[in-house]
Amino acid sequence: MLFVLALMAFLFPLAYSPGPGNLFFAALGARFGFAATLAANAGYHAATLVVTGLVGVGLVSAIHPDTALFYGLKRAGSIYVMWLAWKMATSGNSSAEMSDRSAGFLDGVLLLILNPKAYVIILVMYLQFGASGPADMVERIGLISLVFTLNNLLAFLLWTIAGDGLGRLFRSETSAKHLNLAFATVLAGVGLWMMFG
Repeated sequence: MLFVLALMAFLFPLAYSPGPGNLFFAALGARFGFAATLAANAGYHAATLVVTGLVGVGLVSAIHPDTALFYGLKRAGSIYVMWLAWKMATSGNSSAEMSDRSAGFLDGVLLLILNPKAYVIILVMYLQFGASGPADMVERIGLISLVFTLNNLLAFLLWTIAGDGLGRLFRSETSAKHLNLAFATVLAGVGLWMMFG
């Protein structure tokens, strides 16, 4: 129990501060509403659980900050988020169109896989809280993966709800267009942050 509390204390500022994932889901929540983001959230966190487990057993050790693969992911992730920002900025405001263009499960998976900062956080987390020996390795990796994923999920849901609440204030045609542009700008900033941060 003490281990889980220490892990959550370590993860709290990382999960709840305004990072790329949180801002992405806040923007989606504002644009499409909370319910429309659940598929993307499920995709992101299913991928988080799998990737965190794979990092724990060393199967994705090639994704280290000094590798070409890391830089490739960084560029691809940045371009993907900027493309999503473009889609948001140029979409219409009708409810039907909003539903059709919401991010889906695969978008969530891609967002995690193409986010090199997620790998850095996972690597640092394992350096601090990794298995202390072969006897507890599987149990420890499973627990770390589960706590990390559920903590992230809660943070993303809270940011999505906050974005949805903000979006409800701006659902008229004119104000929705301004909010779309504002959140598209935020997403574009997230994309640049991913590329140069």
